[in-house]
Amino acid sequence: MAATPDPSNRPSADALLDTAQREQQGRLKVFLGAAPGVGKTYEMLLAGRKRRAEGIDVVIGVVETHGRAETEALIEGAEIVPRKMVSYRGRELPEMDIDAILARKPQLVLVDELAHTNAEGSRHTKRYQDVEELLEHGIDVFSTLNIQHLESLNDVVAQITHVRVRETLPDRIIDRADEVELIDLTPKDLIQRLKEGKVYMRDAADRALQHYFSEGNLTALRELALRRTAQRVDDQMLNYMQAHAIAGPWAAGERVLVCIDEHPASFGLVRYAKRAADRMQARWTAIYVETVRYHHLSEKERDRVAEALRLAERLGGDAVTLPGNQIASDLIDFSRANNITQIIIGKSTRSRLFELMHGSVVRDLVRASGDIGIHVVPGTPSKEDSPTRDVAEAASTISLAPFVGSAVTVGFALIASLTIDRFIDLPNISMMFLAAVLFSAVQYGLFPSLFASILSTLAYNYFFLEPIHTFTVADPSNVIALFFFLMVAILTSNLTARVRAEAQASRQRAASTAALYNFSRKVAAIGEMDDLLWAVAHQIALMLRVHVILLLPDDRGGGKEDISVRIGYPPDDELNEADLAAARWAWDHGKPAGRGAGTLPGAKRLFIPLATERGKIGVMGLDREEAGPMFTPDQKRLLDALCDQAAVAIERISLMQDIDKARVVSETEQLRTALLNSISHDFRTPLASIIGSVSSLRSLWHRFPEETREELLRTTQEEAERLNRFIGNILDMTRLEAGALAPRLQPADLGEIAANAISQAKQILSQHIVKLDIPENLPMLLIDATLTGQILMNMLDNAAKYAPPGSEIRVSIAEDREAISLTVRDEGPGIPPGDLERIFDRFFRVEGGDRRRAGTGLGLAICRGFAEAMSADISATNRTDHSGALFTVRFPARLKTAP
Repeated sequence: MAATPDPSNRPSADALLDTAQREQQGRLKVFLGAAPGVGKTYEMLLAGRKRRAEGIDVVIGVVETHGRAETEALIEGAEIVPRKMVSYRGRELPEMDIDAILARKPQLVLVDELAHTNAEGSRHTKRYQDVEELLEHGIDVFSTLNIQHLESLNDVVAQITHVRVRETLPDRIIDRADEVELIDLTPKDLIQRLKEGKVYMRDAADRALQHYFSEGNLTALRELALRRTAQRVDDQMLNYMQAHAIAGPWAAGERVLVCIDEHPASFGLVRYAKRAADRMQARWTAIYVETVRYHHLSEKERDRVAEALRLAERLGGDAVTLPGNQIASDLIDFSRANNITQIIIGKSTRSRLFELMHGSVVRDLVRASGDIGIHVVPGTPSKEDSPTRDVAEAASTISLAPFVGSAVTVGFALIASLTIDRFIDLPNISMMFLAAVLFSAVQYGLFPSLFASILSTLAYNYFFLEPIHTFTVADPSNVIALFFFLMVAILTSNLTARVRAEAQASRQRAASTAALYNFSRKVAAIGEMDDLLWAVAHQIALMLRVHVILLLPDDRGGGKEDISVRIGYPPDDELNEADLAAARWAWDHGKPAGRGAGTLPGAKRLFIPLATERGKIGVMGLDREEAGPMFTPDQKRLLDALCDQAAVAIERISLMQDIDKARVVSETEQLRTALLNSISHDFRTPLASIIGSVSSLRSLWHRFPEETREELLRTTQEEAERLNRFIGNILDMTRLEAGALAPRLQPADLGEIAANAISQAKQILSQHIVKLDIPENLPMLLIDATLTGQILMNMLDNAAKYAPPGSEIRVSIAEDREAISLTVRDEGPGIPPGDLERIFDRFFRVEGGDRRRAGTGLGLAICRGFAEAMSADISATNRTDHSGALFTVRFPARLKTAP
C-alpha cells in the first residue's frame, strides 16, 4: 500500500513563488553597519573591484567618499555613471541618474547610502526605490546601510542615542536582500578612527564623540546590528527549508511556540514564554488551535483567548490562530513548517479518567515531537481559575431550554413506541429512542443529547424490559442489552453533536467568505473615491455592527503629510484630542492604536492603519457602543481581511487618479511644447520679415525707388496678414478646446461661400491656377457661413503651401442622396499613408514639411472642429487620378433647406 504523502514534506508554495520571482530580478547585497565610519563603503567598493576583476561589468551609480583617501583610492579606474542635476529651490543638487544606468545596463551597480532621500523633483522619493527599479530590470546592486535607518528600530535608536533619525527605509528592503554582510568594528576602534579624522573632520568628530558616538551608544548600536543580522540569517534559513521541503527543526537558532487555551492560566503561560524566549534570545509565537470546541465556549472564554493573544503581541511575540481538528498533530505540523525548536504548553488539570476517554494533548505532543523540545509548565493558580468559579461560571451559561426540548423529544418517542407496541410486536422498538437522541444532538447539541440518552435508557428499561414499570432488570441478557443501548446512544449523540458543531463552524466560515466576496465585488465595481469610501464604511459598519470613520492623507503644505477625516458611517467627522492622537500614531507607526490596543487605550475609537505593499493608504477608526473587547477572534480575522481589501481598493482609485493627473500634465506639456515650437519658428519668420521691411523703409525711404517701396510695403502687409492668420488659428483652437464655440446656423449658399473664400485667398493662391466647380440648382444649407468660409480658407491655405507653383487647385461641390460635399484637390506631393490618421491632429505637420513650410499645424485641426460643430464630417485622402491630396467636407442631407 502506497504511503500517504506528508504535506509538511512538500515545498512551501509561497517560498517557491518568492524564489521564482527573484530569479527574474537582480540580486541585492547590503553592507550593514552599526554606525557611520565602520567601513561599509570601503568594503562595498572592494567587493565591486573583485567582481570587476572576475570579468563582471561593474559601474558606480553613486558613492559618497566623505573625503576619505582610502575610499577614494578604490574608485580610481572604475566607471562612474555621471549624476543628474536636480533643481531645488534655486540650487542644483546631484542625484543618481537611474535612466542613464538603465540605458547603460551593467551587470552590477554600486549604490551608496540606501536610505538616502532624493531631492524633490526626482522620479522616486527614496534611493531604495531607485534600487528596486534597478533590481526589477535584472541589474544586481551592492548598497550600504546603517542600522539606525531601519524603520522598525527607529524608536529604539532614538531612545539609545537621543537622536531621531529622519531618513528611514522599511524593513522589507533588508528582508528582501539576497545577502546581508555585517561590517563590524568594535566601539574602541571606531572611536579611534574618529579621533584620527578618518570619519569626520576634527571639529565635527569632537562633537560626535560627545554625543552620538559615545562608547555606550556604539555598543548598543552594535548589538542591534548583530541581532538584526542574525534574525535575517534565521529568516533565510527558514525560507530555504520551506523552498526545499525540509522538515524542521534545525536548531541553528531557537524559536519558541507557546500554546494557549481559554483558561486564565494562559496569561501566566504567555509571560513565561516571553521570559524563556528572552533567556534564549529567540523569537516566539503564541498559538491557539481553533477546533469545533471553540464554538461551544462562552463569550467570556472567547474573550479570554483573544486577550491572551493580544498580550503576546504587546510583549513582542507573534499571535496566531490556527484552525484545526487534532490539536497535537496540528501543533507539530505548524512547528515543523515554521522551524519551531521549543514548544511550551500548560500542564493538564484533567482527571486520569478524562485523559483515558478523550486522550491527552500533552502526551500526544511528547510522542510526536521528535527533535522539538517540549516544556510542560504548571499553571499559576489564581482566583479566576478556582474550581468553584469555573462551576459557577459554567452554571451561569447553561440554558434549560435545550434540556427541556430533549426531554419533550424523548417523551414523544415514548408515546410513539407505546402506541406501536400496542398493535405490533416490534423487537427493535429501541430504535425509536435512538432517533430521539439523534434529533436532540442535531437540534440542541452535545449535552442535551447526552441527557436525552440517559432519559431514553431509563424510559426503555421502565416501559419495555421485564419486569415493566420498574427499574429492575430480571434477565441478565437485558442488562447487557441496556448497557450497550446506553453506550450506542451516548456515542451516537457525541458523533452527531460533533457533526452539528462542524456544520455550524462551516456555515460561519461560509458566511464570512460570502461577506468577503460580496464586499470585494462591491468595491471592485466603484470608480470614484468618495463612492468607494462610503461603500467601505457602510459595508464594514453593517457586517461588524460598529461605527466606522475613514481618514486619508491630506498634504497641508510645508512638506508635512497629515491625515483628515474623509467619511464616517453613521455620519460623523468629529474627533476629540485623544482620538486624533491615536489616529496619527497609527498612521505614523503602522500599528493599531486607541481603544483595546496597547497604545493610547484611552481613545474612544480603535484606529487600524490601512496599508499595501506600496506603503501607507490611510487609517480606519472603529467604535462600538457596548463596553468590553471590540472584536472576537473571528471578527478580528474578518476585519483584517476587510481592511486589506479596502486598502487595495483605495490604492487602486488613487493610482487611477494619479494616472489621470499625469496624463493631463503630459498632454498639457505636449501642447505647450508644440505651441512654443510653432511660435519660435512660424511667428518669428513673419515678424522678421516685417521688422526687416519696416527698418529698410525707415532708413532708406528716399533712396528706394517707388517700385521697391511698394514691394516692401506689400511684403509687410502679406507677412502681417500671415501672422494674423496664425494668431486667429490659435484663438479659434482655444475656443474649440474651451467649448465656447456656438455656430450660428442659418440658410446659406455653399457656392457663394466658396466663391467668397477663393476671392479672399487671392493673395495666398496667386501662384496657382484655381478652378471652382459648382453644380446648378444647388440647395441651401443650414450652416454657419463664417465657419464654413474659414474651413475652406484653411484648406486652400494648406493646398497652396504644399502644391508647387503653377499647379492646379480645384474646388468642387457635389450633391448626392446622403450629403453635399465640398472638396479641395491639389497637385502636391500627397499625404504619406501613415499620416492620414493624424492629419487633423493639433500641431501635426507632415514630416519633411515642418521647417520648409510655414504653419502652426492648427489649420486642419480647426477645420475638423468647425465641421463637427456643424454636424459635418471632414476627411483626407490621396488622389487616385493624379498626384496630390484631396480634402472633403460632407454636410449631411438633413442640413438642406428651402432657398
